[in-house]
Amino acid sequence: MTTLARRYAALLACATFGFATSAYAQDKTVKIGVLNDMSSLYADIGGPNSVAAVKMAVEDSGLKAKGWTIEVLSGDHQNKPDVGVNIARQWIDADKVDAIADTPSSGVALAVSNLVKEKNSVLLNSGAATADLTGKACTPNTVSFTYDTYMLANGTGKALTKAGGDSWFFLTADYAFGHALERDTSAVVTATGGKVLGGVKHPLNTSDFSSFLLQAQSSKAKIVGLANAGGDTTNAIKQAAEFGIVSGGQKLAALLLFINDVHSLGLKTAQGLTFTESFYWDLNDGTREWSKRFQKASPKGSMPSMTVAGLYAEILHYLKAMDALGGNPHDGAKVVAKMKEIPTDDPLFGKGPLRIDGRRIIPAYLFEVKKPEESKGPWDYYKLVATIAPESDRVAIAQLLPRRHARAEARLRARCPGHPRFGPDKERGWPGQARP
Repeated sequence: MTTLARRYAALLACATFGFATSAYAQDKTVKIGVLNDMSSLYADIGGPNSVAAVKMAVEDSGLKAKGWTIEVLSGDHQNKPDVGVNIARQWIDADKVDAIADTPSSGVALAVSNLVKEKNSVLLNSGAATADLTGKACTPNTVSFTYDTYMLANGTGKALTKAGGDSWFFLTADYAFGHALERDTSAVVTATGGKVLGGVKHPLNTSDFSSFLLQAQSSKAKIVGLANAGGDTTNAIKQAAEFGIVSGGQKLAALLLFINDVHSLGLKTAQGLTFTESFYWDLNDGTREWSKRFQKASPKGSMPSMTVAGLYAEILHYLKAMDALGGNPHDGAKVVAKMKEIPTDDPLFGKGPLRIDGRRIIPAYLFEVKKPEESKGPWDYYKLVATIAPESDRVAIAQLLPRRHARAEARLRARCPGHPRFGPDKERGWPGQARP
């Protein structure tokens, strides 16, 4: 190649790069698809409320005033991974959706996360709890903002075991979320000196817990751990009262309980339950102000659940990253990388680093449901028992698991070399911290 030809080639390359950069800088359109359970056992936790929270985040982001066009779609995955993947594929391929959001039901979230990686889109998870999304199944395209099974296990599981509840029996929803929650809580219980006496798995959205509760009762375990959520949790608690589980000396551990569940149960039934969340509407002035705004926007006039609040904060941060990029690059991994680069800060959760594996690090709170006479008004349901420092989320749950997981560890090390379970990275320090 002659010197002149090389110069022409270099000029062409620069022009092409400049055109591409200019093109996405001018593209200020974003489509967000809210994918969740709109009609079944998790609908009260998220459902239409999640859509309302996303729309609030879009308005509060201020991007519309800067010339951005942001469209919000919604779909019902019916808690079925194949349905969720089909909707997500249609959105990405035909409707040009940039980000899939919410995704309660861990089975759906894991399946959609794989699709999103394949399509180089974005998964903004707030609803699914499995810690595998930022563990063995982590990808550069998925972010989990609100909570996970490890947080729940280290909150409720550790607290109850230390308080004397040193023998456990699990009632577990028979899908990815339930399995992960039982696994992570069992690891914490045994590491804290307790024993797991057994467990039974129940179908998702079952109406009859009688046979499962009888097995829990006959186990004589001090703690009956409910590794389920939503309608399954409330049904199990109601039926446990009918079987005299608590009056017989055992204690129920609602390993995942939402304010909407407590509202459904009523304080008379729910009083005394201990559980872990990362958000409560009445925590501080910022959460109270936003939650009252949200209640007006909520289709049911309800206070926000933890996952709804987390989704609002996650969408805000996603749009902040888009704005920082100067436009929509339609490159999911690039957007998520920018989300990890810029500081997270919002009125609901405050500041908290976004780890290299996609998990946001925020405090968690151990709550107890108030007695009816302790409540001062509607939705005044929680007593704060303890604040769990976010640093505890950096302790590797793999340290509590048997050696047979060594191969899984090696795979995770290859996929997410900056994951906190492997200690400080020489380049980055702990994920989420500034470079030394």
